[in-house]
Amino acid sequence: MSYQENYQRWCSSDTLTQAEREELTALSADATELEDRFLGFLEFGTAGLRGVMGLGLRRMNVYVIRHATQAFAQVILNEGPQAAEQGIAICFDCRTNSARFAQEAACVMAANGVKVRLFEAMRPTPELSFAVREYGCTAGINVTASHNPPEYNGYKVYWSDGAQLPPQHAAAVAQEMEKLDVFDGVKTMDYQTALDQGRITLMGKETDDKFLQHVLAQMSGQAAMAKVAENFRMVYTPFHGTGYQQIPYVLGELGVKHLHCVPEQMVIDGTFPTVKSPNPENPESFALAVKLAKEVDADFILGSDPDADRVAIQVKGPEGAYIQISGNQTGALLLDYIIKTRKAQGTLPENAVALKTIVTTDLSRKIAEAGGVKSFDTFTGFKFMAQKKNELERSGQGQVIFSYEESIGYMIGDYVRDKDAVTASLLLTEMAGYYAAQGMTLLDALEQLYQQHGYHGEETVNLMMPGLEGIAHRKALMASLREDPLTEVAGTPVELRLDYQSGTQTDVATGKSTPLDMSGSDVLKYRLADGTYFVVRPSGTEPKIKVYVLATGDTKADCQEKVRRYADWAQELKKRIP
Repeated sequence: MSYQENYQRWCSSDTLTQAEREELTALSADATELEDRFLGFLEFGTAGLRGVMGLGLRRMNVYVIRHATQAFAQVILNEGPQAAEQGIAICFDCRTNSARFAQEAACVMAANGVKVRLFEAMRPTPELSFAVREYGCTAGINVTASHNPPEYNGYKVYWSDGAQLPPQHAAAVAQEMEKLDVFDGVKTMDYQTALDQGRITLMGKETDDKFLQHVLAQMSGQAAMAKVAENFRMVYTPFHGTGYQQIPYVLGELGVKHLHCVPEQMVIDGTFPTVKSPNPENPESFALAVKLAKEVDADFILGSDPDADRVAIQVKGPEGAYIQISGNQTGALLLDYIIKTRKAQGTLPENAVALKTIVTTDLSRKIAEAGGVKSFDTFTGFKFMAQKKNELERSGQGQVIFSYEESIGYMIGDYVRDKDAVTASLLLTEMAGYYAAQGMTLLDALEQLYQQHGYHGEETVNLMMPGLEGIAHRKALMASLREDPLTEVAGTPVELRLDYQSGTQTDVATGKSTPLDMSGSDVLKYRLADGTYFVVRPSGTEPKIKVYVLATGDTKADCQEKVRRYADWAQELKKRIP
């Protein structure tokens, strides 16, 4: 159907309320807006759905949620009666409409005969992954848009291992959605009736306690924290989101005595009124936390994103300014800390493995190998890390002790298969206490790593391409890079081209191509003559192309110069768009 036909179908539907029909009627003269809202469905991928809230097929609303859930229910039912009996766990975050969307999804699953475990209130994303595994569920749903702006919401889907949906199941859901009418093809039922009939069971403190027991079992640094607890001061912010209870709790169990939470951001609010963006990856998001840190003379700042799957840190520098440590740097520090402490305790497995993505710093590989730990790369996304972890451990090839990606996501332990800011917050604070007991900050520890393994610098450049036009532009840019490959970047020759879609690497000098170990992901990676890696890929959740610069250098200045030069040049890629 055309976007005009889809629009008329919605306007005439008896399912919509009168107010909703009036809202759509008011848009009738805006052809651009109508096309953007009604030209097909939001794309359902391995990350599920994510988009701006509003009416329309390409927006996040109760009708799109019901439609996607009906398709997901059919995929579960196709697995057989046992899959429906094992059921699904459903979670949601603090965003506007998240609780309602989660309840709507629960009602559709219940109406289809799939048993539902629904969290009674918002919870961190890692607890959803934990619940799927703990209760032996077939699948999971998490209503969240993570760190996106407040007008967004999302619908993440999980399978029985607690990881986000593998590609084959995501494709199956997308196929079912195409078969179903967005209104007439959906089964649903009354929420209270579903509760009364036992089709929906609420989860609460009992699940929290089980999850937190596993989190606290990762702790080993109470002794170091006890040495510095009287003087160690830190600030925490949940950015109005789901980390506001569990993260302060685990830090208290660690022995942190002077924990100062940003009061304005401890208030649950899906409009995120105190920040331009609730993304802790952006240093400017920490303005209120830095203000409080200066008031209390804090050593350390920690912030989790609204669904508490990602966490970023800042450290007080030698001149008193608070300096953000990037995700690449934080992951390298944490990996080094985990290897050292587990070796000291005698708990490092003989076949220990660390996982990172193909766009994450190679510093972590050097740290792992120096510590006698194997390192493997995966595609971007924790579903791929979970898949690799499962594969290595089932085959006896290795025991994964730590997984991370550069965008401030960390996975530790065996009880989740996704990013986990709750556990990471505990270990990051423990690590800060460990170095504080030695008279060091994390900045000192990072410099120590650079002295041992060489200077590494990274930057991610976002080439924004929003709207329907942006979809075409992103595809055109990636096609151009394959049809007319880069031979140089900012004047530096390309030595090796890696295309992870076809699974081939090409030596530019000889033209010889050889197979890669991985294929099927729309990523292009270039090794330059000076050892820098330059990587280009479309974002899986936002309307942009991401360009990663991963540089090394003999000195910090040399490394920073390379990062700056190649990051500036990344804007040149836009000239390839027709």
